[in-house]
Amino acid sequence: MDTVFLTGASGFVGGHVAEHLIAAGYRVRALARVGRHLPDGCEPVHGDLVEAGALTESLRGCRYLIHCAALYSLAHRDRAAIAHVNVAGTASLLDAAHVAGVERAVVTSSSAAVGPARNGKPADETQWARAHGGGYHDSKLLQERAAFAARIPVVSILPTAPVGPGDRKPTPTGKMIVDFARGKMFGRPPGDGGMNVVAVEDVARAHVVALERGRTGERYLIGGANLRFEDLWQKLARATGQPAPTFHVPKALALAAAYVDEARSRITHSAPSIPIEGVHMSTESMYADSARAIRELDHRPSDVDAALDRAVAWFRTNGYV
Repeated sequence: MDTVFLTGASGFVGGHVAEHLIAAGYRVRALARVGRHLPDGCEPVHGDLVEAGALTESLRGCRYLIHCAALYSLAHRDRAAIAHVNVAGTASLLDAAHVAGVERAVVTSSSAAVGPARNGKPADETQWARAHGGGYHDSKLLQERAAFAARIPVVSILPTAPVGPGDRKPTPTGKMIVDFARGKMFGRPPGDGGMNVVAVEDVARAHVVALERGRTGERYLIGGANLRFEDLWQKLARATGQPAPTFHVPKALALAAAYVDEARSRITHSAPSIPIEGVHMSTESMYADSARAIRELDHRPSDVDAALDRAVAWFRTNGYV
């Protein structure tokens, strides 16, 4: 029974990773702030990635590290904190793991780090996204580079848009599902873009397999189905019982609203409701090719409709809808 040090176990993906680790027979030592919910069976370690160097003693005795934690925010005021936690915190944590004698690490990145489909082909692990001038998505690019520069063997997992039960915060994809189920989705994104959606349980399983079989220094896209937004709205309509919106928001109108909202968020020091980066991404085909993970991690994408059903059922049971 090897021990795995896990960050982010109180989050959506990390919580599922913890459950899969325990089911696979691992001991889980989970980093969490005081008062955060952890899955049953985890040994809690209280600390913060801002002071990751202080975690060396807690990392001793752990064979592996899985680093799922990250600071997510689209508010301009949080950009410095995002860089501090997601980039510097990752580098510091991996340094502490090296000193503690951890054998290897799996780091959770994001498909945003490879960018959209290019030349009509879904993105793969050979691609790196273009920087957007700071913020969360740029931090995932820099996080990966910091991870691969560490003195400990690292495997990088790049999930697309995970859906399923347990999305407490919720994530941006989860919020989209909640808004749709509440009948608050009044328009469709501009253009003919799309995204890849994956069951969160598939993402969690890939982390566990990567511990044992992932190639050091390799990136693995963990995706499910590449869906045009048109098709995704129909799937959400079926899962929620709500009609799909029919009005296409023109890109010029969406961008104008986003710039106004960005100005408001800077004045009020709050998160934007209409992120500029989100408007641009909604016009792109955020499709991913998971062939490498299928070959090397035995990744078998499960049914996305069933994952959406589980997500909607969980949101309803827990009062989000």
